[in-house]
Amino acid sequence: MLFLGSFAIHFEAGWRLANEERLRDATPLLSRAQWLANPEFWFQSFQNWQSEFLAVLSIVVLSIFLRQKGSPESKAVDAPHSQTGR
Repeated sequence: MLFLGSFAIHFEAGWRLANEERLRDATPLLSRAQWLANPEFWFQSFQNWQSEFLAVLSIVVLSIFLRQKGSPESKAVDAPHSQTGR
């Protein structure tokens, strides 16, 4: 739901901004369908997705390699809760 919500907000804000720029340039306004088919919209969307995926990947990789071995938060994946106290 968060992904769809952020995508919808990005779509609407980008469409409004593109039409504001077209108003200044005195060019015809874009409909929402035209904006959806516009390469600029998809370029911006893929740039946003790329940065988000990179951030999530960095968090996952760093959480694996920077985790402290032997700390209370670190336990073997198959260790039962009775061995770890949780």
